[in-house]
Amino acid sequence: MVRSNWYSVMQHKVFKYVLFIICMLSLSCCKKGKSQHRKIELSNPNFNKKLESLLRFSIPLISVHELNDQIEDVIIIDTREEGEYEVSHIPGAQHGGYKNFDINNFGGLPKQNKIVLYCSVGYRSEKIAEKMKAAGFTNVYNLYGSIFEWVNSGYSIVDSSGKKADTIHTYSKKWGKWIDDSKIKKTY
Repeated sequence: MVRSNWYSVMQHKVFKYVLFIICMLSLSCCKKGKSQHRKIELSNPNFNKKLESLLRFSIPLISVHELNDQIEDVIIIDTREEGEYEVSHIPGAQHGGYKNFDINNFGGLPKQNKIVLYCSVGYRSEKIAEKMKAAGFTNVYNLYGSIFEWVNSGYSIVDSSGKKADTIHTYSKKWGKWIDDSKIKKTY
C-alpha cells in the first residue's frame, strides 16, 4: 500500500512538472512574432508604427536597402493585383497577385532560392509568403514597407512596359498617405 501511494505521488509530481514545461514552451512560442522580429527602421516612423500594428511578422523581413543590394540574386514577386502591378512595380518583379494567387504558377521555382515578396505595405505579401512557406519554399522574405518604402527610399519603379515610372498605385487614398516622395504621383 505504501509503495503504490508513493508511486501515485511521484506520478502526480512528474505530471505537474511536464505540464509546467509544456506551458513555458507554449508561452515562449506565443511571444515570438511581433516582439521578436528583426527590427528594420523605415524612413517614416509613423509608417513603421502602422506596420507594427498590421503585420504578424510570421515571415523573415528584408529591408529595401538589402533588396536593392541583392536585386540581381533574388526572385521578386509582387503580390498586388494586376492593375496595381501594371501601373508600376519594382524592376525585375514577377506578378503573383493576391486574390487569385496560385502556388502552382511558381512550381518551377527551386524551393531553396531566395524569394522576396512585396505588396503596397507588406500585409498581402506576408499572407502569400506564408502560403509559399507552407508549400515548401524555404528561403522566403517579406519586404518590410514593401513598394511604398521602396519609393520613399528613392529607388526607381517601372511600368508594365519596363520604362521608369513616376506613378504608383496606392490601393486607396487612405493608404496613399504613406508615400512620402512628393515626386511620385498617386493613383487609386
